[in-house]
Amino acid sequence: MAAQFGRRLRKGAATTAVAAVAVAALSASQAPGVTTGDTGRQANAGASTALPDEAGATGDSPYYTDLPPLDSPNPDTGPSPSSSPSVGTAVSRGAAEAGIPATVLDAYQKAEAELRSSKPGCNLPWQLLAAIGKVESGQARGGDVDAEGNTLHRILGPELDGNGFALIKDTDGGKYDGNSQYDQAVGPMQFIPSTWAWAGRDGNGDGVKDPNNVYDAALAAGHYLCRNGWDLSVQADMNSAILSYNNSQDYLNLVMSWYEYYRKGTHSVPDGTGTLPRHRSDNSTGSGSGSGGSTTKPAKTTPKPGEPSPSVPGTPSLPPTATDTVDHLEDAGTATLTAMAGEAFGKQISTRAETKAGRIVAKVRVRFTIVGDTDATFAGGESTATVVTDSKGVAVAPALQAGEKTGDFTVHAGVVGRTAKGVDYDATVTARAADTLALVNTTAPTCTPGGEFTDQVQAKATYQGAVADKVAATATLVKSADDPSTNDKGPYFKDANGDPVRTLTDLTTDADGLLTLPKLYADDTTGTFLLRITTTGGATLTVELTVAAADPSSSPSPSASPSASASASASASASPSASATS
Repeated sequence: MAAQFGRRLRKGAATTAVAAVAVAALSASQAPGVTTGDTGRQANAGASTALPDEAGATGDSPYYTDLPPLDSPNPDTGPSPSSSPSVGTAVSRGAAEAGIPATVLDAYQKAEAELRSSKPGCNLPWQLLAAIGKVESGQARGGDVDAEGNTLHRILGPELDGNGFALIKDTDGGKYDGNSQYDQAVGPMQFIPSTWAWAGRDGNGDGVKDPNNVYDAALAAGHYLCRNGWDLSVQADMNSAILSYNNSQDYLNLVMSWYEYYRKGTHSVPDGTGTLPRHRSDNSTGSGSGSGGSTTKPAKTTPKPGEPSPSVPGTPSLPPTATDTVDHLEDAGTATLTAMAGEAFGKQISTRAETKAGRIVAKVRVRFTIVGDTDATFAGGESTATVVTDSKGVAVAPALQAGEKTGDFTVHAGVVGRTAKGVDYDATVTARAADTLALVNTTAPTCTPGGEFTDQVQAKATYQGAVADKVAATATLVKSADDPSTNDKGPYFKDANGDPVRTLTDLTTDADGLLTLPKLYADDTTGTFLLRITTTGGATLTVELTVAAADPSSSPSPSASPSASASASASASASPSASATS
């Protein structure tokens, strides 16, 4: 549950201040890795501001501020104490705090393994997920989950109604949080519904993306932290990723403290036996039951069309937010969106939020969603991206990256949290192409009738001077320079059955742009023949092939006469002394 210490109205300022001081003390005394990691990384040096793509993954909901103990995280292997130790008993509390419920721990480690495969450049450590899970929900409230990872009791943050928290009106019709007026952070990793809509993942393979399932939530958190091309082995990138979960330096310090603590040693404990946090950033206790200790508020219902919104006596009506004033989105000068397969689109989508009167609206979240049968993504491999409009009311989507699928698709831009007219952008991915083909062979291909060409024809493809890899090509033995139809005589290739073929399709250049053709053979026809190679993009190369009878003048000289041979032999054996001398 994420909150911002310095930016929002909240209770418990004294508790927060004490927590911040304690974090600093912990960083200095117990967790040197928070300032200098094992690889020499600087923890807070170079911390960059999180990208403005959400109000944090969790909508700035409260989070637990309990600190890791100052003792070793290694579990106590000695005899169990006869009675429960006090809170101040260092060794036993250290062992307890280092224990992570078995199913929750398994979810973190499986998420790390999946990200290691799908986004190896991210270098996500499962201990980071564990640190965030500890701060957000106390490891799913001490492992209050079933064997499939589903939470046994709903974990909810307070409703985000602007009263001490961020103001985020309902975006999911209450599907995840049961609230049809305001959003609430949901599940072990405390995703708000509007974030889960694009960040959600199916981590346990049951075909459902459920924020209340620890496997789904852990995998979603991993992908959320790995977007924007961040490499979490670089401390500045890890800082940015954590700050994107909640843009607060205090939150960053707290998560890093737990991260370093778990890195020193953890162990599995049975589900339901994990330690429960005690303190939250909004000064509420976290040991209560039900929704993770969140403040209980009267149930609210959505008014029927034409009915006034219900009000609570004594509660002032809230002024309209910037989002409430948006009537529609307009294109802000986006150019034609076209890219070759595997390449980045040269232009980015730019959208402007406007009121009904045409005035610009700043600080509104715009979500860009890729729609259609395509493997194109935004930078970082995501199919959605949320960006806040700037002072000119403009939101610029991250760069699009084309995949290998060619064809058209759409990017839809819509306002988060409001039904307003959006904008659809058409985009096209074209096939990989080459504009130049050059023959690599240094000798002219020649062959005798009925023989086999010694060297295979090899050409190199480039596009605008760069290597053109994975480009489709065709090779055809043509009748003449002016007649591209297939020749019915002369050189030929062989198919899988050994039969002659004079046209090859489905050829592709390799990673170096090289196209190596199969071996060529010749029938009994002599002469000069043409092999034409063409690629997607229009590159063409014509190679001359020569089939000619062997030149007698190039054959070995006939043997000398027998008499001459005999004379030479006699001469060689006549002077043994000379031979010995030499």
